[in-house]
Amino acid sequence: MSETREWPRIAVVGAGAVGGYFGGMFARAGAPTVFIGRKHFADAVNTNGLVLDKLHGQERITATATVEMSAVRDCSLILFCVKANDTSATATQMAPFVRPDATVVCLQNGVDNADQVRAAANVAAVPAAVYVAVSVPESGRVKHLARGDLIIGPPSEPTTHLADLFVRAGIPCRVSDNIEGELWLKLLRNCALNAISALGHVRYGQIAQSDDAKELMEQIVDEVLAVARAADVALPGVDDRKSGMAAAMELATQMADAFSSTAQDLNRHRLTEIDALNGYISRRGAELRIPVPVNHALFTLVKLAEQTGVT
Repeated sequence: MSETREWPRIAVVGAGAVGGYFGGMFARAGAPTVFIGRKHFADAVNTNGLVLDKLHGQERITATATVEMSAVRDCSLILFCVKANDTSATATQMAPFVRPDATVVCLQNGVDNADQVRAAANVAAVPAAVYVAVSVPESGRVKHLARGDLIIGPPSEPTTHLADLFVRAGIPCRVSDNIEGELWLKLLRNCALNAISALGHVRYGQIAQSDDAKELMEQIVDEVLAVARAADVALPGVDDRKSGMAAAMELATQMADAFSSTAQDLNRHRLTEIDALNGYISRRGAELRIPVPVNHALFTLVKLAEQTGVT
């Protein structure tokens, strides 16, 4: 074996599509990894292993899964992958079991999850902008469609060490000196694409091919950038409609075959993360007195769709 360095013990809290993929990559690389998720996920993984269904084929990985939050007790690295809406409640539930020296990496949508984790659990929490197209076609199987990289920050010895760990596991990771801007850049992309994918029942590539959809995206981008400017947030490489649209269209092209996570949630009759996406822009716009009618409309429509679909 050429790799002799020890891995930290890793817990994946909220083992769904994103947690299953990134935790699966660590387990595949040999890191001792425990997955904490719903009972049907835990039962499937403990019985048949975790199946990573990637473009080049399937791989079955022997792994341990549980429904018990106490499983984080011996772990020094926690991949925190719950839905953004559940951040504070889950962090509070996790707090009694977290080691004082543990690091939590928030692999979530939204821009303020790490702040919520720190407040609820009094633990070191690192924000991450995550780009991956994944789904869970059945319990214990994660289907990977595109990308699978992340950006963390701010620069420090711990974040540099973290980035090295992700890279060792085959996960591209870089450290940014403007992690807030990176999180907002992902927020812009999500706001521009997720709700349209969900309400239109379309993949990203179909949005990219629609002139009407792109016109709608332009209005979303304008509103997000107006709120960002009022909040004194600088998005890396994006400062106007043209560059904002280019960023959103780049993602739509890279993940052309994917439905947004919002669309996947609605299709499965689950609550979405729209409160942390267009809903966040709606709330921040109101606080900062910036009109955001398109983001508010999309937020409202997805919330109504949730009410009629969630069982």
